[in-house]
Amino acid sequence: MDIKSFENLVRTENTAKRFLTSLCWKNYRRFCIRCNSYHIYRIVGKRFRCKRCKYTFHEFTGRWINKLRIRCKDWLWIIKLFELELSARKISQQIDLSYPTVLKAVTLIRKAIIANSDDCDLLGGEVELDEAYFGGRRKGNRGRGAFNKVPVFGILERDGLVKVEVVKDVSARTLIDMTIKTVKRGSIVYTDKFRSYDSLMFCGYRHLKLDHKKRFSTGKVYINGLEGFWSYAKERLIKHHGVSKEKFPLYLKEMEFRYNNRNTTIFTQLTKYLVNLVPDLL
Repeated sequence: MDIKSFENLVRTENTAKRFLTSLCWKNYRRFCIRCNSYHIYRIVGKRFRCKRCKYTFHEFTGRWINKLRIRCKDWLWIIKLFELELSARKISQQIDLSYPTVLKAVTLIRKAIIANSDDCDLLGGEVELDEAYFGGRRKGNRGRGAFNKVPVFGILERDGLVKVEVVKDVSARTLIDMTIKTVKRGSIVYTDKFRSYDSLMFCGYRHLKLDHKKRFSTGKVYINGLEGFWSYAKERLIKHHGVSKEKFPLYLKEMEFRYNNRNTTIFTQLTKYLVNLVPDLL
């Protein structure tokens, strides 16, 4: 969204609320968020009540955006500055909200991203697999033997999407299970010679391997796409000056979302995620 359009949205609190409401309800046609009935009526306090189940709700009930009570204008400013990759502290300085409030807001944005991260279809065609290790300053061994690092498994579709997940280990069972859930059978899969990938040929994939100790590529056999994503993610995580292990999956999924949408503006998409209903399991 360009700056001129954004300025029109945040001109008043009413314009900001109208925009958010339009994303909540298709054609402004409201329904009961508990039983999905369209038989509702207005009551005092700008609320609605369902004729069928008697549930009472307002415009943003049950949605991510309702988990933090701030003005609609402030929500839109936070989303816009988040799109521009400002940290929570810098956002708080720009819009004159407290740091804890903004931190909670951007955490909700990241949770909303995760809630929508499984919407894409299975990856297919030519696919790269690789693992990486994230964390503080390295102690001891490099790579797979590094101490106190968080292992991350990545799957990238050539000229397509990337999917990344924090994993408990890089055992064959863990990596194969993740691949089967994410990649279509019959796809061509490129990896390095890590032994955990050896069983892929028995799972319905054409498996081509590259020995990184000898060379970085052999024709089409390379995993430079995922190497590019690891660099992309690590460079952007530096500005947060350290991320706890508990919150790291939130930041990782943010990097996945940004990378997959790197050639488009993400403001409207993020706003749609925030006005979605919160899944029961989250």
